Amino acid sequence: MRPIDALVNALPEARVVTDPDVIDSYARDRTFLAPGKPLGVVLATTRDDVVTTLKWASEHRVPVVPRGGGTGLAGASVAGDGTIVLSLARMTAIRELSPADEIAVVEPGVITADLDRAAREHGLMYAPDPSSYEISTIGGNLATNAGGLRCVKYGVTRDSALGLEVVLADGRVLNTGRRTMKGVTGYDLTGLFVGSEGTLGVITAATVRLRRAPAAPPATFAAEFGSLRDAGAAVSAIMAAGCQPSLMELLDRATLQAIDDWRNIGLEASTQAMLIGQSDVPDGQAVVERMERICTENGASFVAVSSSPAEADELVGLRRLAYGAKERLGACLVEDVCVPRSVLPDMITAIEEAGVRHGVRIATVAHAGDGNLHPVFIFEHGTLEPPAEVWAAADEVFRRALEFGGTLTGEHGVGLLKRRWLELESGPVAAELQRGIKAVFDPLGILNPGKAI
Repeated sequence: MRPIDALVNALPEARVVTDPDVIDSYARDRTFLAPGKPLGVVLATTRDDVVTTLKWASEHRVPVVPRGGGTGLAGASVAGDGTIVLSLARMTAIRELSPADEIAVVEPGVITADLDRAAREHGLMYAPDPSSYEISTIGGNLATNAGGLRCVKYGVTRDSALGLEVVLADGRVLNTGRRTMKGVTGYDLTGLFVGSEGTLGVITAATVRLRRAPAAPPATFAAEFGSLRDAGAAVSAIMAAGCQPSLMELLDRATLQAIDDWRNIGLEASTQAMLIGQSDVPDGQAVVERMERICTENGASFVAVSSSPAEADELVGLRRLAYGAKERLGACLVEDVCVPRSVLPDMITAIEEAGVRHGVRIATVAHAGDGNLHPVFIFEHGTLEPPAEVWAAADEVFRRALEFGGTLTGEHGVGLLKRRWLELESGPVAAELQRGIKAVFDPLGILNPGKAI
């Protein structure tokens, strides 16, 4: 009997998929990376399914690749040969939503936007807001410590994660954290698992923090600039002025052109960058008007301020179209360096120069309020590996980000795509400690091998 037959027999009927065509659809994420040939896919619907799968995997030394919605952009859920893909997408229960305590207990397959909508029925919101919030899952957000459009004010996923239910590599169940807003008992295991990309354990539930939803829709502006650097300078000035936006997004000319070619947004020939910002405080309109003045002082050629929630949604909707528009142009190597806000204009210039120097098409968007830039390196569809000039341009961008005191990844994670640069940032001592942590939680090395560290 094949080892996988024992797994099929141990789980309820139809939990394990072995059809090669179906397996292939679960073996990929949103990157260009080609997967290997997994043995099968487990469609987990309960924690017990996960426990059974990991006990079997430990016994038979079979690598396990945890997977959420498959929307990752770093290759963390790309499956290799001989692995088992463990899909958590069917674990979609909101087990509890407590308005009194402002928390929710959710399973990993819950769609991010669905949790936010459920919270808003009680006057609350779930703050993390990835651009893919309508398709990305809470489990995937936790695995990568996802950020998003609102993180300039509310922080990344880790800032909303209070506690976790995790199945370890040997099938034991671990509960970390708490339901309270404060707690310092023991080491912060919750924070350790958030961002670990499925290399330390499989998250089967999370207690997350909810926040009071703004009483009124946020006020929104969009400013057009004749240069990307001017837009970056406006961001720095807005943050230095203490405006505390709840959203501050930057789109370069290449991104705007891709959106215009797709959706005909009426892009002006002189517009080289667009800045979209929001304020969700009670006097948000006054704050937005202040940000409007700062944009004009820093070279904005035109600033539009929304007059209705529909107009605000339309402006923010432009930002959410960005990645889909670029995917139409070619295969995408999507990066997410993050630098101190004070050097944002310099990092923007460095990205532009790298594209020119290496002859590479780069389209950049940014969660500009927290210095998190997403330069997207575009190359020919169907190419299994980015050409040498793309890697050279990416290498230059990464090194410049580190020189500016930044980081290789602000929210997408390391996955497969950034491992070659990881030690440039972490250094040998940190790398050794991280390998030691991995060995404690996963001594057999079966959890998402080859990823993140």
